[in-house]
Amino acid sequence: MNNIFSKDRWSEILEALNANKLRTFLTAFGVSWGIFIFVALLALTNGLKNGVTAGFGNFATNSMFMWTQGTSKPYKGLPKGRYFNYKIDDVTAIKAQIPNIKYVSPRNQLGGFRGANNVIRGTKTGAFEIYGDYPEYIKQQPMDILQGRFISYSDIQTKRKICVIGTGVVKGLYDKDEDVLGTYVKINGVNFMVVGTFKMSNTQGDGEQDASTIYIPFTTFGQAFNRGDNVSWMAITADDDVSITSIKQQVFDLMKFRHKVDPTDERAIGHFDLSERFGRISGLFTILSFVGYFVGALVLMSGIIGINNIMLIVVKERTKEIGVRRALGASPWMIKSQILQESLVLTILSGMIGVSFAAFVIWILNTVLDSAGEVKNFANPSVSMQVVFTALIILVVSGVLAGLIPANSATKMKPVDALRIE
Repeated sequence: MNNIFSKDRWSEILEALNANKLRTFLTAFGVSWGIFIFVALLALTNGLKNGVTAGFGNFATNSMFMWTQGTSKPYKGLPKGRYFNYKIDDVTAIKAQIPNIKYVSPRNQLGGFRGANNVIRGTKTGAFEIYGDYPEYIKQQPMDILQGRFISYSDIQTKRKICVIGTGVVKGLYDKDEDVLGTYVKINGVNFMVVGTFKMSNTQGDGEQDASTIYIPFTTFGQAFNRGDNVSWMAITADDDVSITSIKQQVFDLMKFRHKVDPTDERAIGHFDLSERFGRISGLFTILSFVGYFVGALVLMSGIIGINNIMLIVVKERTKEIGVRRALGASPWMIKSQILQESLVLTILSGMIGVSFAAFVIWILNTVLDSAGEVKNFANPSVSMQVVFTALIILVVSGVLAGLIPANSATKMKPVDALRIE
């Protein structure tokens, strides 16, 4: 039975491909190279995207940070250039009066990364960032609690002198394998008991700085370091279905009203819109992904055109053979399916070699990155299975298209005319 699964059919295909090995190799190389470029470009784009977005850490991207700055306009008898502070009551007001707000975390900070030696434990000292926070902050900035726990509302209400320390603090103040929970560290002369340790799941961006951080209850911070109910800045996150960018002006207007700031004063309140910045970067990488698909498709198309041309030559060389087959009763579809199958086999085999080579190169690249450590703005180049399936679909469609014109050409020849060709 002469069909696509018959042994004779596959023997004919292999014989046809081996008839001119150099030509077959060069044609296959064109397709393999095209599919390699296609997959590699998308993998590199994803690596760049992973590296850049890692700079945002794991912080909820539908968020903004808000702080105060000097006023630029006089208002209600108050002078230009006046400075003011947010208060803890402002947090309550935002939650009560602005809809679609998910979290509002008031924050205070002491010290700075690689700043003065502000933390002491025994004979060891360290320069770490100290933050006064509320329990909600861990929902905005997810972190892995390695031991113990994070800040609780019980700590906030009772102003407990407890702290949660990062792995960098543990490394700097403790000996290896030393128990940490229940010990005390002295921050600017005030003793705090360690109730938890953490690490950031994200190691890109400011991973070292994040690890060298100590969190204490916001109320304890205000009492211990004479900050009262002042708030240095706030981390505000909107509901998942509402962009913080669309409601941030309502927050600004409320704060200006509460602190007697001119409604038209654009300088008095500083902010960083993480959602807007993340959206811009996501849009950029969407364009880059499109460029990757487009360029890869063009390179792949050049290989497919090569297969099309080779198949036309093959049909020309086998004109007499086709004439004999037709004279012996082969139907036009049998001739056409033979040519299409040869084209598909050559295309798919070449494409799979290209995909395999791309996967190998991506694996090598990830291995090198793992051994080299953190690389700024580049991490984990990879492609999803969706891209692989897309590539396979492109290969099948391209193989059919590449063989269609030669197949139609072969079936249009009359047996008598084909047998006359020398």
